[in-house]
Amino acid sequence: MSKKRIAPSLLAADFANLQRDIEMVNKSEADWFHIDVMDGVFVPNISFGMPVIEAIAKHAKKTLDVHLMIVDPDRYIADFAALGTDILTVHYEACTHLHRSLQAIKAAGMKAGVALNPHTPVSLLEDCIEDIDLVCLMSVNPGFGGQSFIENTYNKVKALKALITRKGAPTLIEIDGGVTDKNASELVLAGADVLVAGSYVFKSPDPTETILALSKQVNS
Repeated sequence: MSKKRIAPSLLAADFANLQRDIEMVNKSEADWFHIDVMDGVFVPNISFGMPVIEAIAKHAKKTLDVHLMIVDPDRYIADFAALGTDILTVHYEACTHLHRSLQAIKAAGMKAGVALNPHTPVSLLEDCIEDIDLVCLMSVNPGFGGQSFIENTYNKVKALKALITRKGAPTLIEIDGGVTDKNASELVLAGADVLVAGSYVFKSPDPTETILALSKQVNS
């Protein structure tokens, strides 16, 4: 079985001590950095812009998994590639020509991800799943950290896994929102490959230990 990855979400980090939190993730059992970019239009919140991501990239020693919760993401593909992004995820709901966006991301040298909001069915990816490296299923309504997990996510993971298997695609399934030790095993059992954890990691008394325990739980 391939290793299940843990991707701490820097949206939940302490912004006054961002370098400290990045170093913590570097030294931990985490696999990726998950970075949420919000524009206040596509989602009702604003997060970090380019200068902050540039600073993160300077210190981060692991895969940069950037999740764009923005309108018209195509405008910024080259910028994120230049910052050293490894995986760039755009929202299905924000892309008029999804296939073109995926091609542009890959042409810029990154892996291409597609995120789905809780109400968006996975069947909409039927025609382009072979071109997608990662599908990020939102298990909360996007825009704010610390929300509670939407239970229907398990069904979506199973449906997506079935689609990926049927098409013989190499696509990874990522879960973003409300991930804790209470649902991690069940998500992996349903077919998840990558678990994004924000508040659960950074608000815990010992984030390094929390990451280690989560990684052990899903890889045992």
